[in-house]
Amino acid sequence: MTQLIAAQDVAVTINGRTLLHDIDLTVDAGEIVTIIGPNGGGKTTLVRALLGIQSLTKGTVSRMEGLTIGYVPQRLSLNPMMPVRVSRLMTSTLSCSRADVLAALEETGVAHLIDNSVHTLSGGEFRRMLLARALLQNPDLLVLDEPVAGVDHAGELVLYELIQRIRSERGCGVLMVSHDLHVVMAATDNVVCLNGHVCCTGEPHEVSQHSEYVRLFGPKAAGALAFYEHQHDHEHDIGGDLKTDHPAEGHSRAG
Repeated sequence: MTQLIAAQDVAVTINGRTLLHDIDLTVDAGEIVTIIGPNGGGKTTLVRALLGIQSLTKGTVSRMEGLTIGYVPQRLSLNPMMPVRVSRLMTSTLSCSRADVLAALEETGVAHLIDNSVHTLSGGEFRRMLLARALLQNPDLLVLDEPVAGVDHAGELVLYELIQRIRSERGCGVLMVSHDLHVVMAATDNVVCLNGHVCCTGEPHEVSQHSEYVRLFGPKAAGALAFYEHQHDHEHDIGGDLKTDHPAEGHSRAG
Protein backbone atom coordinates (compact mmCIF):
# COMPACT_ATOMS: atom_id res chain seq x y z
CA MET A 1 0.00 0.00 0.00
CA THR A 2 1.29 3.48 -0.90
CA GLN A 3 2.19 5.64 2.09
CA LEU A 4 0.98 9.20 1.49
CA ILE A 5 2.16 10.99 4.61
CA ALA A 6 4.00 10.04 7.79
CA ALA A 7 4.91 11.80 11.02
CA GLN A 8 7.77 10.40 13.09
CA ASP A 9 8.61 11.51 16.64
CA VAL A 10 6.94 14.88 16.01
CA ALA A 11 6.88 17.54 18.71
CA VAL A 12 5.54 21.10 18.61
CA THR A 13 6.33 23.72 21.23
CA ILE A 14 4.84 27.22 21.00
CA ASN A 15 5.77 30.04 23.39
CA GLY A 16 7.43 27.57 25.72
CA ARG A 17 4.40 25.30 25.89
CA THR A 18 4.66 21.79 24.45
CA LEU A 19 1.45 21.11 22.53
CA LEU A 20 2.53 17.85 20.90
CA HIS A 21 5.25 15.31 21.63
CA ASP A 22 6.22 11.81 20.50
CA ILE A 23 3.75 11.73 17.60
CA ASP A 24 3.91 8.88 15.10
CA LEU A 25 1.20 8.72 12.44
CA THR A 26 0.81 7.43 8.88
CA VAL A 27 -1.91 7.63 6.23
CA ASP A 28 -1.92 5.26 3.27
CA ALA A 29 -3.75 5.51 -0.03
CA GLY A 30 -7.32 4.24 0.29
CA GLU A 31 -7.26 4.53 4.08
CA ILE A 32 -9.39 6.68 6.39
CA VAL A 33 -7.54 7.76 9.53
CA THR A 34 -9.38 9.79 12.15
CA ILE A 35 -7.80 11.86 14.91
CA ILE A 36 -9.98 12.14 18.01
CA GLY A 37 -9.30 13.70 21.38
CA PRO A 38 -10.43 16.30 23.90
CA ASN A 39 -10.53 20.02 23.24
CA GLY A 40 -7.01 21.40 23.54
CA GLY A 41 -5.52 18.00 22.83
CA GLY A 42 -3.57 19.26 19.80
CA LYS A 43 -5.67 17.86 16.95
CA THR A 44 -5.66 20.97 14.76
CA THR A 45 -2.01 21.69 15.65
CA LEU A 46 -1.11 18.21 14.40
CA VAL A 47 -2.98 18.76 11.14
CA ARG A 48 -1.18 22.07 10.63
CA ALA A 49 2.13 20.34 11.27
CA LEU A 50 1.32 17.60 8.77
CA LEU A 51 0.38 20.21 6.17
CA GLY A 52 3.62 22.12 6.74
CA ILE A 53 1.82 25.18 8.12
CA GLN A 54 3.14 24.69 11.65
CA SER A 55 6.89 24.29 12.18
CA LEU A 56 8.16 21.31 14.15
CA THR A 57 10.26 21.49 17.29
CA LYS A 58 11.34 17.90 16.80
CA GLY A 59 10.78 15.00 14.43
CA THR A 60 9.95 14.76 10.75
CA VAL A 61 6.97 14.74 8.42
CA SER A 62 7.50 12.95 5.11
CA ARG A 63 5.13 13.13 2.15
CA MET A 64 4.87 11.06 -0.99
CA GLU A 65 6.64 12.76 -3.89
CA GLY A 66 4.16 14.90 -5.80
CA LEU A 67 1.50 14.48 -3.11
CA THR A 68 -1.63 16.57 -3.78
CA ILE A 69 -3.72 17.50 -0.75
CA GLY A 70 -7.33 18.65 -0.69
CA TYR A 71 -8.05 20.50 2.56
CA VAL A 72 -11.40 21.26 4.16
CA PRO A 73 -10.99 23.64 7.13
CA GLN A 74 -13.13 23.53 10.24
CA ARG A 75 -14.21 27.12 9.64
CA LEU A 76 -14.28 29.44 6.64
CA SER A 77 -15.10 33.03 7.48
CA LEU A 78 -17.03 34.94 4.82
CA ASN A 79 -18.22 38.53 4.97
CA PRO A 80 -22.04 38.29 5.17
CA MET A 81 -22.30 41.71 3.50
CA MET A 82 -20.55 40.51 0.36
CA PRO A 83 -22.65 38.11 -1.74
CA VAL A 84 -20.57 35.26 -3.11
CA ARG A 85 -21.94 32.60 -5.41
CA VAL A 86 -20.98 28.96 -5.00
CA SER A 87 -19.31 28.95 -8.43
CA ARG A 88 -17.09 31.89 -7.44
CA LEU A 89 -16.01 30.43 -4.11
CA MET A 90 -15.26 27.09 -5.74
CA THR A 91 -12.69 28.73 -8.02
CA SER A 92 -11.30 31.32 -5.59
CA THR A 93 -8.01 29.44 -5.20
CA LEU A 94 -7.97 27.30 -8.34
CA SER A 95 -8.65 28.12 -11.97
CA CYS A 96 -10.91 25.54 -13.56
CA SER A 97 -13.87 25.33 -15.91
CA ARG A 98 -17.54 25.48 -14.99
CA ALA A 99 -17.84 21.88 -16.15
CA ASP A 100 -15.16 20.83 -13.64
CA VAL A 101 -16.95 22.74 -10.88
CA LEU A 102 -20.25 21.11 -11.77
CA ALA A 103 -18.66 17.66 -11.77
CA ALA A 104 -17.17 18.19 -8.30
CA LEU A 105 -20.44 19.54 -6.92
CA GLU A 106 -22.29 16.63 -8.52
CA GLU A 107 -19.97 14.20 -6.74
CA THR A 108 -20.98 15.67 -3.39
CA GLY A 109 -24.66 16.00 -4.32
CA VAL A 110 -25.04 19.78 -4.61
CA ALA A 111 -24.56 20.59 -8.30
CA HIS A 112 -27.97 22.28 -8.33
CA LEU A 113 -26.59 24.98 -6.02
CA ILE A 114 -23.81 26.20 -8.33
CA ASP A 115 -25.39 29.62 -8.91
CA ASN A 116 -26.76 30.10 -5.39
CA SER A 117 -25.36 32.54 -2.87
CA VAL A 118 -23.06 30.81 -0.38
CA HIS A 119 -24.89 32.62 2.42
CA THR A 120 -28.16 30.82 1.63
CA LEU A 121 -26.72 27.32 2.05
CA SER A 122 -27.63 25.09 4.95
CA GLY A 123 -24.88 23.70 7.17
CA GLY A 124 -24.86 20.40 5.30
CA GLU A 125 -24.88 22.06 1.88
CA PHE A 126 -21.99 24.32 2.88
CA ARG A 127 -19.88 21.36 4.06
CA ARG A 128 -20.62 19.50 0.80
CA MET A 129 -19.55 22.54 -1.19
CA LEU A 130 -16.27 22.75 0.75
CA LEU A 131 -15.69 19.04 0.15
CA ALA A 132 -16.35 19.52 -3.58
CA ARG A 133 -13.91 22.45 -3.56
CA ALA A 134 -11.23 20.17 -2.13
CA LEU A 135 -12.00 17.51 -4.75
CA LEU A 136 -11.22 20.01 -7.52
CA GLN A 137 -7.57 19.50 -6.58
CA ASN A 138 -7.92 15.82 -7.59
CA PRO A 139 -6.22 15.03 -4.28
CA ASP A 140 -4.20 11.99 -3.29
CA LEU A 141 -5.04 12.90 0.32
CA LEU A 142 -8.13 14.60 1.73
CA VAL A 143 -7.55 16.41 5.03
CA LEU A 144 -10.84 17.19 6.75
CA ASP A 145 -10.85 19.23 9.97
CA GLU A 146 -14.23 18.60 11.66
CA PRO A 147 -15.94 17.86 8.31
CA VAL A 148 -19.46 17.85 9.78
CA ALA A 149 -19.18 21.09 11.80
CA GLY A 150 -22.51 22.93 11.83
CA VAL A 151 -24.47 19.92 10.53
CA ASP A 152 -27.35 18.24 12.36
CA HIS A 153 -27.03 14.63 13.47
CA ALA A 154 -28.84 13.03 10.53
CA GLY A 155 -26.76 15.13 8.15
CA GLU A 156 -23.56 13.97 9.89
CA LEU A 157 -24.37 10.36 9.03
CA VAL A 158 -24.87 11.21 5.38
CA LEU A 159 -21.63 13.19 5.15
CA TYR A 160 -19.58 10.40 6.68
CA GLU A 161 -21.17 7.95 4.23
CA LEU A 162 -20.26 10.35 1.40
CA ILE A 163 -16.64 10.56 2.60
CA GLN A 164 -16.44 6.77 2.66
CA ARG A 165 -17.83 6.58 -0.87
CA ILE A 166 -15.37 9.17 -2.19
CA ARG A 167 -12.51 7.22 -0.62
CA SER A 168 -13.73 4.00 -2.24
CA GLU A 169 -14.32 5.49 -5.69
CA ARG A 170 -11.19 7.66 -5.86
CA GLY A 171 -8.81 5.49 -3.86
CA CYS A 172 -7.51 8.56 -2.04
CA GLY A 173 -6.41 8.64 1.58
CA VAL A 174 -8.48 10.56 4.11
CA LEU A 175 -7.26 12.17 7.33
CA MET A 176 -10.08 13.48 9.50
CA VAL A 177 -10.28 15.38 12.77
CA SER A 178 -13.51 14.77 14.63
CA HIS A 179 -15.16 14.77 18.03
CA ASP A 180 -18.24 12.77 16.93
CA LEU A 181 -17.09 9.57 18.59
CA HIS A 182 -19.96 7.15 18.05
CA VAL A 183 -20.44 8.09 14.38
CA VAL A 184 -16.92 8.67 13.13
CA MET A 185 -15.53 5.61 14.89
CA ALA A 186 -17.66 3.45 12.59
CA ALA A 187 -16.69 5.46 9.50
CA THR A 188 -12.93 5.05 9.76
CA ASP A 189 -10.25 2.40 9.29
CA ASN A 190 -7.80 3.57 11.93
CA VAL A 191 -8.21 5.89 14.91
CA VAL A 192 -5.57 8.03 16.60
CA CYS A 193 -6.58 9.14 20.09
CA LEU A 194 -4.64 12.33 20.80
CA ASN A 195 -4.12 14.32 23.97
CA GLY A 196 -0.79 16.05 23.45
CA HIS A 197 0.62 12.65 22.56
CA VAL A 198 -0.82 9.50 21.01
CA CYS A 199 -2.74 7.89 23.86
CA CYS A 200 -3.79 4.91 21.76
CA THR A 201 -4.14 4.02 18.10
CA GLY A 202 -5.55 1.19 16.01
CA GLU A 203 -8.78 -0.06 14.51
CA PRO A 204 -11.99 1.39 16.00
CA HIS A 205 -12.86 -1.77 17.97
CA GLU A 206 -9.40 -1.82 19.53
CA VAL A 207 -9.35 1.85 20.45
CA SER A 208 -12.92 1.88 21.82
CA GLN A 209 -11.88 -0.71 24.44
CA HIS A 210 -8.53 0.87 25.31
CA SER A 211 -8.17 2.13 28.88
CA GLU A 212 -6.84 5.55 27.74
CA TYR A 213 -9.84 6.05 25.44
CA VAL A 214 -12.23 5.18 28.27
CA ARG A 215 -10.32 7.47 30.64
CA LEU A 216 -10.61 10.42 28.24
CA PHE A 217 -14.20 9.95 27.09
CA GLY A 218 -15.85 7.94 29.86
CA PRO A 219 -17.21 4.39 30.09
CA LYS A 220 -20.25 5.16 27.91
CA ALA A 221 -17.94 5.93 24.97
CA ALA A 222 -16.72 2.32 24.95
CA GLY A 223 -20.20 1.07 24.02
CA ALA A 224 -21.01 3.83 21.53
CA LEU A 225 -19.42 2.06 18.56
CA ALA A 226 -21.35 -1.16 19.12
CA PHE A 227 -24.59 0.79 19.56
CA TYR A 228 -24.02 2.71 16.35
CA GLU A 229 -23.23 -0.40 14.31
CA HIS A 230 -26.28 -2.22 15.68
CA GLN A 231 -28.58 0.65 14.80
CA HIS A 232 -27.05 1.64 11.48
CA ASP A 233 -28.29 -1.13 9.20
CA HIS A 234 -29.79 1.25 6.64
CA GLU A 235 -28.87 4.10 4.30
CA HIS A 236 -29.72 7.80 4.29
CA ASP A 237 -30.46 10.21 1.48
CA ILE A 238 -28.87 13.65 1.06
CA GLY A 239 -31.16 15.18 3.66
CA GLY A 240 -30.44 12.52 6.26
CA ASP A 241 -33.73 10.66 5.86
CA LEU A 242 -33.93 6.89 5.49
CA LYS A 243 -33.84 5.40 2.00
CA THR A 244 -36.69 3.05 2.84
CA ASP A 245 -40.42 3.48 2.31
CA HIS A 246 -41.15 2.07 5.73
CA PRO A 247 -38.44 2.79 8.28
CA ALA A 248 -38.11 0.27 11.03
CA GLU A 249 -40.17 1.11 14.09
CA GLY A 250 -38.09 2.50 16.91
CA HIS A 251 -35.33 3.79 14.62
CA SER A 252 -32.90 5.84 16.67
CA ARG A 253 -31.34 9.12 15.57
CA ALA A 254 -28.11 7.85 17.07
CA GLY A 255 -27.58 5.84 13.92
